[in-house]
Amino acid sequence: MTDATYVQKACAYITRRPGELLVFEGPGHDGLQIPKGTLEPGESPREALFREVREESGLGTLSDTRHLTTDVWTRRAGRRYVRHFFHATVYEPRDRWTHTVSDGGAEHGAMFSFRWVRPTTAQPFALELDAYVDLLPTVSRTDEVSSASD
Repeated sequence: MTDATYVQKACAYITRRPGELLVFEGPGHDGLQIPKGTLEPGESPREALFREVREESGLGTLSDTRHLTTDVWTRRAGRRYVRHFFHATVYEPRDRWTHTVSDGGAEHGAMFSFRWVRPTTAQPFALELDAYVDLLPTVSRTDEVSSASD
């Protein structure tokens, strides 16, 4: 049996109003995603959170940022992800926007189309990223999808 590789990830549940969660549909995965990414050497999960949100969405200011939970998620045998989930709020008047990653890293040039949804949407999230939406304030699994965010 081989030793597993553990990859540290920071994952961001960003809300702008109670019940509105920032998501995107990006390349490489089916389903909704949230801003997330791998920690760089020497970087804390909180530092990675702010960096990844800025790189993937263009958002630079987050408020009320707090750690929700950490789990270990296995996507394939021998590779485990230590996922640090955070919740933050943001003031963002745009309902939808596209951001092109320009950090020079592996996702350089990738375009992400962002929008706000109710986290209880029937559409599944990629990579089980919706596992902890119940920990967000004012979220109930019985909420309906907001027609304004479709």
